[in-house]
Amino acid sequence: MAETLWPTRCAVCDEPGDVLCARCEARLCHLDWWRACPRCGAPFGRVQCTECNAVMMGAAGREELSYDGCASAVIFDDAAARIVRTWKDAGERRLAGVMAKLMAPIPSPEWLAARPAVVPIPATSAARRRRGFDHGEELARATAALLGLETAPALARPRANDQRALSRRERLENMEGRFRVLPGACAPPHALVVDDVCTTGATLLAAADALRAAGSGTVRCLTFARVW
Repeated sequence: MAETLWPTRCAVCDEPGDVLCARCEARLCHLDWWRACPRCGAPFGRVQCTECNAVMMGAAGREELSYDGCASAVIFDDAAARIVRTWKDAGERRLAGVMAKLMAPIPSPEWLAARPAVVPIPATSAARRRRGFDHGEELARATAALLGLETAPALARPRANDQRALSRRERLENMEGRFRVLPGACAPPHALVVDDVCTTGATLLAAADALRAAGSGTVRCLTFARVW
C-alpha cells in the first residue's frame, strides 16, 4: 500500500523503482584508484598531488597528513550530491546500504589485513536532532557489515558549525581539535574512519588527530564521494 501511494524513486533521476536505479548507478563517476593519490586520495594525484603537497600542508598549518591513507568510491558530482542529500536531508535511509555497497570494494587487501575497526564520523547533536538519525554511524555500520569488520564508535560528536557553507580555510579552522575519543572508550590499534564526503579533508584530519592522540597506530579513511 505504501509503495502504491508513495513509490520508491531513484535519488538521481526520480524514476520509480529503486532508491538508485541501475542506469544511474552505472553512470556514477567512479574514482580511479590507480590515478588517485595513495596518501590523501585526491582523484588525480598519483604522480604529483595538488592536495597534500608541502605547500598545501603548510597552508593548513601541517607538515604531513595525520592519517595513513584515504580512498573514495566516486567523484562528488551532481549525481553523488543528489544521493547524499536524499539520504541525509530527505531521510531515504536505504541509501546508506547502496553507498556502502559502492564503498566496500575500495579498500585494498593491505588495508584490511590488520582487521581494522570501522570508526564512524559522528553527526553533530544538532544534525542528529534535525534528521532523526546519526548518518555517520549508519553508513559506518553498513560498510563494516559488508567488509566483515567490527565498528568502534569511539569519537564524541563535535561541536562545530555546519561545514557545507565554509571555505577551505574555514573548514580546516572549524574542525581543528573538534574531535576527542569518548570517555572510557579505547581507540582501536588499527582504525578505518568512514564518512560520506571528503571535501577538504578537514574532518578526516581532525578525526585522525584524535585517534592518534588516543593511541591508534594506523588510521586510514574511506568515504563515499570525493570533491574534485
